[in-house]
Amino acid sequence: MTVLNKYGPPGWLRRIDPAWYLIAPSVLLIAVLYIVPLANVLVLSVTEPRPGLANFSRALTASGPLRVIMITLRVCLITTVVTVALSFCVAWVLAQVKGFHRQILIIFVVIPLWISALVRGLSWLVLLRDNGIVNQWLVSMGLVDNPVQFIGNELGVIVGMVHYLLPYGILPMFSVMRGIDERLLFASRSLGARPATTFFKVYLPLALPGVFAAGVMIMVYALGFYITPAILGGGRVVMLAESISTSVLTIARWGFGAAQAVVLMVSTMILIGIVSRTVGLKKGLG
Repeated sequence: MTVLNKYGPPGWLRRIDPAWYLIAPSVLLIAVLYIVPLANVLVLSVTEPRPGLANFSRALTASGPLRVIMITLRVCLITTVVTVALSFCVAWVLAQVKGFHRQILIIFVVIPLWISALVRGLSWLVLLRDNGIVNQWLVSMGLVDNPVQFIGNELGVIVGMVHYLLPYGILPMFSVMRGIDERLLFASRSLGARPATTFFKVYLPLALPGVFAAGVMIMVYALGFYITPAILGGGRVVMLAESISTSVLTIARWGFGAAQAVVLMVSTMILIGIVSRTVGLKKGLG
């Protein structure tokens, strides 16, 4: 025993929990693939072209970059609200139907996830252009006299983003709604509650965790959108991800692009933190 202790591993190494040996490769992989690149971006933001916070000052105060941030937040907020509302309706239908009909609907929800964002963006470009199917139908029905300008503005970008993000809203809500005990709804109705009262007082509070989860996921994805705004915005709706790409790849302002990336990352983390605290507070009050 003395020999083993003398030539075995040091005492501090023997005191380490064996579970750490199992998770160490994962921690190392995350550090190499995520933490190190993010740290490099942060360093670039305060060192290029010269040390200081000039890049952040320009990103947060200059009219052009500030306008990009405002457009990004506005488009993402509208997209999130619309997507959550539509996703709630579809998820509710999925939770109500059973068997074969549910399977068919789920297939239609999941299929868009298998299609490239570039293909979907180009498809909406074909549909929404001045002589596209949508405008032809609107004119033929007499709803408008002239084609509606869908491309090159925020409307087209929002349409494309909502279409892309719908599955990310529907699936989390459906997973929560499917677990709601229908006996609670029957009990509410049997006690004399109206359908609207049952929905807002019983069903909706039980479905809120799925709504919040979907909302966070949608907002986080929307903040980083690049392809869809670039295609449907036509260069007139520049969001933060496209601005970062332009700063780095086109005009080679690495420090400014890194500063914008840090702003995007911090905004996402703040959003997640606010929503997480809100959900936690609601659970505590409940």
